[in-house]
Amino acid sequence: MNEILAAKLGYENKMISKGARFIAGVDEVGRGPLAGPVVCCAVIMPLGENDLIEGVDDSKKVSEKKRKILAEEIKKRAIAYKICQIEPDEIDEINILEATKKCMKACVDGLEIKPDVVLIDALEIATDIPQLGIVKGDVVSYTIGAASIVAKVYRDELMEKYAEEYPGYFFEKNKGYGTKAHTDAIRRIGPCPIHRRTFIKNFLD
Repeated sequence: MNEILAAKLGYENKMISKGARFIAGVDEVGRGPLAGPVVCCAVIMPLGENDLIEGVDDSKKVSEKKRKILAEEIKKRAIAYKICQIEPDEIDEINILEATKKCMKACVDGLEIKPDVVLIDALEIATDIPQLGIVKGDVVSYTIGAASIVAKVYRDELMEKYAEEYPGYFFEKNKGYGTKAHTDAIRRIGPCPIHRRTFIKNFLD
């Protein structure tokens, strides 16, 4: 096992030493964008030395091409995984933090195998399963990093499809984030159905 992978298994090994067998990593993508859903993934990965996937890291540190390859490999090797999303209208209704927690919980509840413990990037969710919120979890935890990659690839591909459905906002490039081209488009042509109304108030007359 290389040193980089070994360093990302500290939390997992600690949980295994306490008797955990199935460890779920949970992460979200899309809390900050002006448009599109927040997407979460929960994944239970095999953690044997020969099962680990080289290159798993915080999704933001991995190139788009590499992320797609890793996401497929993660899903193929996973013991169980679940992807969920909360749509913009519900984000507007309950706020992005609550939407993210709801999305994460739905992922954990939707796993085919109930985990013994849940490792979450920075947050806590309403569950009876033991959990640990880890600051920068997608950087320091292998399982959270795996979840972040799957969620990122899923959401990016979704936003590329929305770019075809709602042209003019450059979703294929900005993935819903507030780039100048995106905010200029909101001012020029107004919002589309996947915009988060509570996020774009400053860009509307």
